[in-house]
Amino acid sequence: MKISRTFTVDAPRQSVWTFITDAERVAQCIPGCEGARETGPGQYDAAINVKVGPIRTTFQVAIEQTEERPPEFAAYVTKGEEGSRASRISATSELELTEPSAGSTEVTYSSNINIVGRLGKFGSGMMQKIADNIGDEFVADLKNQLEGGAAPEPGTAAEVEVPERREVTVGANWGWWAVGIGAALAALLWLLL
Repeated sequence: MKISRTFTVDAPRQSVWTFITDAERVAQCIPGCEGARETGPGQYDAAINVKVGPIRTTFQVAIEQTEERPPEFAAYVTKGEEGSRASRISATSELELTEPSAGSTEVTYSSNINIVGRLGKFGSGMMQKIADNIGDEFVADLKNQLEGGAAPEPGTAAEVEVPERREVTVGANWGWWAVGIGAALAALLWLLL
């Protein structure tokens, strides 16, 4: 399944790059994401929490940066699995930032995602729709963080306001549960840098 999106942020490209390549900061914009951290140069991990009615599950993902050209391009490989190992995910993702005008950044991301196991049985059309919804929420949160003022450089006194953590929550229908996990992981794949 391929997921891609382009959107514009009213902030300079360097500020957007600084924010979007900080795993801990950008994870605050991703529904259900917890524990995002850098584990080594160009390597990151995180957990995605999903709630299905009374049932909760977690996906552990590892992201490795394979290419970087600051402040304009990055590529990643991601692998992850559900806590019960019932489903696995792998993806290649790219992120590109362009500056169409001073103080404005166009963000383009794309991910080629492969899901196997019980979640791989569900249609990509459903997953695409939920990925779009989660993408909308991520973009709104990212813009809120960046357009409220330039993103502070790491180590400065300015702090980024942390939005309340959310879970990816879907109805009791297992198909929607699969879609929610896939979409949250898809968002995480290109966002956690």
